[in-house]
Amino acid sequence: MRGHEDEGAKIYTTPAEGASVELRDDSARSPALSSSTAIMPAAAQVLGLDHIYLTVSSLARSEPFYDGVLTGTLGFRKGTFTLNGELHVSYFNRQFGLVLRPARPSALPSTTKVDPYVPGLHHLCLRVDSESDVDRVATALVALGISASPPRLFPEYAPDYRATFFEDPDGLRLEVTNFRAERRERQNHWEG
Repeated sequence: MRGHEDEGAKIYTTPAEGASVELRDDSARSPALSSSTAIMPAAAQVLGLDHIYLTVSSLARSEPFYDGVLTGTLGFRKGTFTLNGELHVSYFNRQFGLVLRPARPSALPSTTKVDPYVPGLHHLCLRVDSESDVDRVATALVALGISASPPRLFPEYAPDYRATFFEDPDGLRLEVTNFRAERRERQNHWEG
């Protein structure tokens, strides 16, 4: 990954398969900071997402689905706990946790189908190591009876972006993608 300056913003170019992807780091031009505001060092660096809570319309429907996707296909472990008198189902691996919590009956909309274009979560993407891992995950999901899209490249996102898409019982869009060259480069050369 190469970097150069353009009007105070760093531009990172990652060559991959004869193409390049430019990512702008416009942090120096943040509109939240006025010209009189001094830029201070970060108090801490976020290492990753720790956990995500998903509120589901039915634990009875969602738990078997996520058992198959997360424990059966992606190697997560599973636990349960009670919080405020409500059962929660927790899936976790060494890096990340995902918790299912029941929706309150009064909070259920007239339709439980998630609309990814209203404010809120659009989709949740999980990363696996390689393109062949994406293929194996898609095959495993289909074997579980989950309607996963055939895995394919999405060069409009990145030259090596391979993914499969599917939905949970409430219609939340889920994706599994590979650890792409640009992401690896960013992780390995963050300070460079």
